[in-house]
Amino acid sequence: MASLVLDADDTFVTVVTAEALLRRKDVVGLGVVAASFAGADGTQSEWIGTALNDVYGVFADERDAAVRICLTLSRDPDAQISGGAIDLISLLDRIDPILRPM
Repeated sequence: MASLVLDADDTFVTVVTAEALLRRKDVVGLGVVAASFAGADGTQSEWIGTALNDVYGVFADERDAAVRICLTLSRDPDAQISGGAIDLISLLDRIDPILRPM
């Protein structure tokens, strides 16, 4: 899956694969995206950021849950996953979701 997220020839593949993984809203999907983000070039990083905004830009509770998952991933023994998770937390923290719980 990481090779699809980091498709060097087609950024459309990058964004749709990242979105699909993020829409799982679980440790597996976020883990693959985190590891991919750690190895991404500038353009791929931007498209992964776009996918994060698209998936987590609506509901604050979903964005907050993603941050909690990434906090767990930030303690992963795999440096690529933990480093990517820390970077994703930074991006998620910048997202201002449209809907918040009352």
